[in-house]
Amino acid sequence: MVSKSFPQREIVRDILEQILGAIDNLQTWNASLSDVDELLSSPEGMKTLAADCMLIEAIGEGFKKIDHKTDGKLLSCRPEIPWRQVIGMRDHIAHGYFDINIDYVWDVLQNDLVPLRAATEYFLEHLEELL
Repeated sequence: MVSKSFPQREIVRDILEQILGAIDNLQTWNASLSDVDELLSSPEGMKTLAADCMLIEAIGEGFKKIDHKTDGKLLSCRPEIPWRQVIGMRDHIAHGYFDINIDYVWDVLQNDLVPLRAATEYFLEHLEELL
């Protein structure tokens, strides 16, 4: 455990709240879609896909910053989340440019947001105890 006077706590809280907002947006924007082709078949879908990628990248960057600011102590409290993959997805989107696997993005949207939301809410609820 880190000291109760952990100076980065409010910064971490702010990042977690932003991550939660990004997850909310991703879930809302994609709620009516039934498959990845709906993202690829229209200009509006392509815009949504671009925005999705931007938020997935931001989420990965946020957790990367949190991991750095907490010296790896916070994310390790939820080991069921593959944090390396969450952060790695950020790196791939940021540096992959036109080599992004759309099926992988779709898989994240369909399968990873709920557990990521649960972990983020857990961190926010227990931040005082954890840091």
